[in-house]
Amino acid sequence: MANAITLQDISSRLDVLTAAILSNKNVLNIDEAAAFTGMTVSYLYKLTSTQEIPHYKPRGKMLYFDRAELESWLLQRRIKTTEEINTAAMNHVGGAK
Repeated sequence: MANAITLQDISSRLDVLTAAILSNKNVLNIDEAAAFTGMTVSYLYKLTSTQEIPHYKPRGKMLYFDRAELESWLLQRRIKTTEEINTAAMNHVGGAK
């Protein structure tokens, strides 16, 4: 059957819809943060318990995350490309004269 929708197709479409919904929210709960980051809920709990990831506990129990802060956190410690390293090295050598 050429028109049959597979479980993989449904899962893929659900992932796209979830991403679209999450992109419109600024405050995420633990499940949404896990979907947004691609991490497991248990790993996010570990990161919050060690205070390695920015999060909020307004009433002491429920965890919330700011989407923009998660994006910044995910994009920290950027690795330079080989071209950027080579350019910086050339500038350093050229500037040492």
